[in-house]
Amino acid sequence: MIRYSLTCDNAHEFEGWFSESADFDRQVATGFLTCPVCHSAAVSKLLMAPSVSTARRKDERQTLAMDAMRQEALQKLKQAVAAVKANSEDVGTQFPEEARKIHYGEADARGIIGQATVDEAQALLEEGIEIAAIPVLPEDVN
Repeated sequence: MIRYSLTCDNAHEFEGWFSESADFDRQVATGFLTCPVCHSAAVSKLLMAPSVSTARRKDERQTLAMDAMRQEALQKLKQAVAAVKANSEDVGTQFPEEARKIHYGEADARGIIGQATVDEAQALLEEGIEIAAIPVLPEDVN
């Protein structure tokens, strides 16, 4: 689509959108294009600066799109973390011991969350106990 800034013989300014340059010419020639204010058919194009897509503008559009995508992904991640927390028991620093009890059938199976050191988490994984880290998100920081 091509956008033209237009004016009529009564100096009313408006814009028009055309699928190609020839459409403007055809509409003026047939009298189909008229001023929306005074309905004059004497319409002409105003001098316009071309809208050039620069690399900077493209980068800005990509950044805006990426920011929107990141915001959406962060929102989904926050929802997932909230769901895990809402459906789990927080066992705090007792997480490694409680995870082992559940894994070996010494405690009822249930969802738990808590803290573990890197070494404790590695030991749980080596024992075949499935665990996953829950990310600390911006709103979660106190």
